[in-house]
Amino acid sequence: MRKFGLHFGLLLAVAVILLPPLWVLRTSLVPESLSYSTDLMPAFTTGNYADLFAKNHFGTFYLNSIIVSVGSVLLALPFAATTGYAFARFQTGGRFARFLVLATQMLPPVALVLPAFAILRGVGLTNSLTGLVIVYSALNLPFLSWILMGFFKGIPVDLEWAAMTDGTTAWGAFWRIVLPVSLPGLAAAGVLGFILSWNEFLFALVLSGPRTSTIPVALAALQTSNGVQIGKVSAGVVLAILPLVIASRFIQRFIIQGLTFGSVK
Repeated sequence: MRKFGLHFGLLLAVAVILLPPLWVLRTSLVPESLSYSTDLMPAFTTGNYADLFAKNHFGTFYLNSIIVSVGSVLLALPFAATTGYAFARFQTGGRFARFLVLATQMLPPVALVLPAFAILRGVGLTNSLTGLVIVYSALNLPFLSWILMGFFKGIPVDLEWAAMTDGTTAWGAFWRIVLPVSLPGLAAAGVLGFILSWNEFLFALVLSGPRTSTIPVALAALQTSNGVQIGKVSAGVVLAILPLVIASRFIQRFIIQGLTFGSVK
């Protein structure tokens, strides 16, 4: 009875967690007229997905989100790695510099979006994917730097001393020893940066245009004067979480490879 109660509780917890995404998937596969019905097995259709791409140009917004999220991670990660390494090994700037970097994360996004808009308008990067990539990279840089700083602190400094004893420079030790060992940390930071950029709404709403909007803005646009197009919204939500699921599976394998490669080094 004790084991039965434990397993029943676990199954109940899993059901509570899985019910919302499964219901969203169910709503995306039924006609709009049956979206709010309680029928578990209605007539399924892919019309919501077809209309989303044909009438709402969701493919363009999907591609925009991929470009912006991947581009911001690729731009921010090298700077975050060098910043985190400088904080971890050389105590650059002392505690004040590290606190200053962290303090930027305490500012509300609404206090930053208007200055960002003014700067991008001055250089002609409003309503462009390039402007969003730059802004998202700046937003993610402090957070990623702190994550990687903690990871670099966990790497024994003796590995770098041994490499420099063999004749390499401090930069060579960082490039040949520290980075391979820290691949799991870089992968984790990259995934977090991708998720933050993928889900960001306010900056994309203010800085993007009709052709450069991302998925969160496109989903919000489905709220019309006639109500929320819940079928299309559910289909968009399902498509929006697919890259995160795929990335988690890929990164899980990549982290294991990074750990093995680092141990060999």
